[in-house]
Amino acid sequence: MTLIKSISGIRGTIGGKPGDGLTPLDVVKFTAAYSTLIKKKYPNRELKIVVGRDARISGELVNNLVCGTLCACGANVVNAGLASTPTTEMAVIFEKADGGIILTASHNPKQWNALKLLNEKGEFLTAQEGEELLQIAEREEFEFVDIDNVGKITCKDFTQEHINAVLSDSLVDIQAIKNEQFKVVLDAVNSVGGVTMPLLLERLGVECIKLNCSPTGDFAHNPEPLPKNLVELSEAVVKNGAHLGISVDPDVDRLAFICEDGTPFGEEYTLVSVADYVLQNIKGPTVSNLSSTRALRDVTEAFGEKYYPAAVGEVNVTTKMHEVNAVIGGEGNGGVIYPALHHGRDAYMGVALFLSNLAHKRVKMSELRDSYPQYFISKNRIEISEPQLVDKILESVAKVYQGEDVSLIDGVKVTFDSTKSFAHLRKSNTEPIIRLYCEAPTQKEADALAESILAKVNEIEIK
Repeated sequence: MTLIKSISGIRGTIGGKPGDGLTPLDVVKFTAAYSTLIKKKYPNRELKIVVGRDARISGELVNNLVCGTLCACGANVVNAGLASTPTTEMAVIFEKADGGIILTASHNPKQWNALKLLNEKGEFLTAQEGEELLQIAEREEFEFVDIDNVGKITCKDFTQEHINAVLSDSLVDIQAIKNEQFKVVLDAVNSVGGVTMPLLLERLGVECIKLNCSPTGDFAHNPEPLPKNLVELSEAVVKNGAHLGISVDPDVDRLAFICEDGTPFGEEYTLVSVADYVLQNIKGPTVSNLSSTRALRDVTEAFGEKYYPAAVGEVNVTTKMHEVNAVIGGEGNGGVIYPALHHGRDAYMGVALFLSNLAHKRVKMSELRDSYPQYFISKNRIEISEPQLVDKILESVAKVYQGEDVSLIDGVKVTFDSTKSFAHLRKSNTEPIIRLYCEAPTQKEADALAESILAKVNEIEIK
């Protein structure tokens, strides 16, 4: 059993003893701490908090606990029910609420759940706010109101309002998409996207063949939208003669595509293609995290615009996007952030912009993929025998490659401009390991770079 407390929220496996897994006591404690944090921010206001959840088996249980606890703290609750992460974020904006809680463990397996915590803008809490919340929870600095001040719960579905906002954006070319008469296969891994994504596709005039779309929460496969987990989708695309396959994770903030021939479009290239389309229409900077593909930088610079890297983590990307006034950004894990709508990863917006791009270019998916700069990634984890050596190893790697372009924004990233490749090393917050991502123009080069870095780390550890 596992409980992970971080600035991005509270997540864990359901069951166990308090502090081991995500138990009812943990849910109540951290919800009360969140309410206290928001109350300190708005001390003289009757709070309104939006709550939404994905279709996990534990979702209804956790939802009842969260809504009840917020009411016990004196906050009024707008219960969005079965709602994706981006829809819940948008609901905070629609309702002019003081915050929101999303009940989802994103791409984690079905035994996990989490409380993802939002501010009044529908964005994740800052690092400082997250740290303060953890301290409130640790010290149990919260109290519950008397009977005359208990909050009320209202229920409201925001899905159509969210879809309306997506379709109202000037870059979403509904008619161009309809003209192409796309046929797609959708794999929503038995969660909320199976109910909501077809509503968007229908309004775009797209024929949708549903795969794993019943929102049971009993995921048909590992829910992370990686190629190895999308074999069934790839086969269904070819079998049905579809133009493409669409995969979303359980809370519909990540997005991956399958080409017409059953090959992966590449999760890293979801953002690249959407950015290509946005930059054709709007000029401005782009942002992605340090582990994301260089292809976004290449595409951005081809339009004469500036690319900016950010530390890994959605809140770090959105912070950088605010700072540089980016027109598009996100993460290489299929997370598209389009700030004209909101500063959150949004697979609905990603689908609408991607299909607009495909409709305008009038090419096959595989041809679109081949039109972008080609890069390949090698992902590795380095087990460290002594956890206290992690920082020393990272410092030593930075010194070894000090003649190259070295970034210390998040761990150590070494960019080799001469070979258009990079190596990104960052320590895990939960394990004594270093994650190593290497990218290069060929898989062979990426693997060779990873082997070279691993050898260097091994030398440093031995010394």
